[in-house]
Amino acid sequence: MLCQRCKKNPATVIYEEVINGEKFGYHLCGECYAEMFGAFSSAVNTDILAGLFGQPARRRARTCPVCGTAYSDFERTGLLGCASCYDVFKEELMPYIERIQGKVVHVGKVGQDAREQDLMRTLSRLQEELERAVRERRYSDAEKINIKISDVRKRISESGEAGNE
Repeated sequence: MLCQRCKKNPATVIYEEVINGEKFGYHLCGECYAEMFGAFSSAVNTDILAGLFGQPARRRARTCPVCGTAYSDFERTGLLGCASCYDVFKEELMPYIERIQGKVVHVGKVGQDAREQDLMRTLSRLQEELERAVRERRYSDAEKINIKISDVRKRISESGEAGNE
């Protein structure tokens, strides 16, 4: 989440106050908090807070080899440069993702046609196996895989017809 004041840096401080029984909260970066309420962090406080959030206090200055984004860029903007950044900065990102989403494993949504989705995944996997078998000139394996593909396609068309009834 970006700082609600400067809208540039990631919010690292949540400031809450109660005025006339009404609660107000602000998500601020360290710089904006310091400007509004005085200096907040010392080296000791930074280390303690970093430990609370499960992050190393001092990070290595790494950059993504694909797009050149540094982790400090993510901290400042809240944005990553490309899909490879997720792999490069995985160690640093996981605590954020877990805190925001509650878990770090993608579960996804499964609707009524979950069976059809499974069949489509199976079909895709079999097609890749078929291509590999043909490339490697394993024609007897390719023939068996082709029969499995036909069977899966038949089951997909049957489930599609059942859904239209």
